[in-house]
Amino acid sequence: MLKLLATRPYLVFAIVTFVLMFILDNFFGITDSLLRAVIAASVAFIISPRVKIIETQDGKKKQITWVFLKKAIIIDK
Repeated sequence: MLKLLATRPYLVFAIVTFVLMFILDNFFGITDSLLRAVIAASVAFIISPRVKIIETQDGKKKQITWVFLKKAIIIDK
């Protein structure tokens, strides 16, 4: 499941942003929507997977690193 999410960083960013905005509004009482969005997007950016293009002997490949996975995921480009 984590590998599937790691290959789609935009999905992780969107899910984390909306969940954090909900939590900040309902549990912490932050009603300013701009402040909620900035805090949620900042945390989502830190948590989301990083995608790099690396050059190997076989050609270019995508390397995905994520704070929740110990190994990097390498995908043929």
